[in-house]
Amino acid sequence: MSAADKIRHTGHCFCGAVEVEATGAPFAMGYCHCKDCRAWSAGPVNAFTLWQPDDVKVTKGADKLVSYSSNGSTFRKFCGDCGGNVLSDHPGMEFTDIFAALLPTLSFEPALHVNYGSSVLRIRDGLPKLKDFPAEMGGSGETLPE
Repeated sequence: MSAADKIRHTGHCFCGAVEVEATGAPFAMGYCHCKDCRAWSAGPVNAFTLWQPDDVKVTKGADKLVSYSSNGSTFRKFCGDCGGNVLSDHPGMEFTDIFAALLPTLSFEPALHVNYGSSVLRIRDGLPKLKDFPAEMGGSGETLPE
């Protein structure tokens, strides 16, 4: 399949000033329970989709994007007009994270929970619950019971 034939998913910030396009399919989808994602999403859990950086483009309003990093490894980007979340870049791990709800045409099919060790909302859905991250991402790979 050529790049031109890949499915494109478009999403935007709350006011629509910033638009992002993700092409193809994410390489991972799931839920994150870490303190930072909870604070950033203003919810008890964050539904994520992870993409190769080359598959994500800001197609409108790039000049309105504001970036914030509390740790130097994750750069959370949001609209400077409305404050709406757009994406998070993780350059050291070479992926871009887009909230699942930002892409309405994407069929969200979560495969796991990460950082379940710091969860404030227990979810019984039969998916693996990792204490932190998978081993291949530098975590322990340890799973926890539901």
